[in-house]
Amino acid sequence: MRSSRLLLAAGLAFGLASTTLASADTLTIELKSGNVVIDLAEDVAPQHAARLKALADAGEYDNVAFHRVIEGFMAQTGDVQFADMENDFKPAQAGMGGSSQPDLAAEFSDIPFERGTVGMARSQNPNSANSQFFIMFAPAPGLNGQYTVVGKVTEGMELVDQIKRGDPNNNGSVSDPDRMITVRTGG
Repeated sequence: MRSSRLLLAAGLAFGLASTTLASADTLTIELKSGNVVIDLAEDVAPQHAARLKALADAGEYDNVAFHRVIEGFMAQTGDVQFADMENDFKPAQAGMGGSSQPDLAAEFSDIPFERGTVGMARSQNPNSANSQFFIMFAPAPGLNGQYTVVGKVTEGMELVDQIKRGDPNNNGSVSDPDRMITVRTGG
């Protein structure tokens, strides 16, 4: 009888976790090699998740470069001010901008920065995140509690691993960078 209750409890817990995961809001990033799906942590960082969804659905992230990519650390993108490579993209300036929306107050949590974690980029000011985000290649405990965790890659991490790396002598700045072709909410 006891083992039946444990199995039932485990099954219910698994079912609830599956339901939560399946109903989570997602971003789908189309790369040249395929799609990357990110489950957004709306319960942890509601303002940041809402910002990413709004910018994605407005097409603001389309053709945006992965302007800073550091081997063994992370790939950073989301500078919507430099989306158009032919007219506006200036590698020396990419990474300095945001969107037309105001910066967001930090929504720090105890979720650790591990492989696949998606965090919001910011300046020295903790309340300066806007549109830029990064995807972790590996754990970085030094970021824990210092940056807003906004999601986790649930599909396509092997595609993130293929993003062109930047110059390690220039803080990961990437010349002729890989780009997000489109970014939309949903799967």
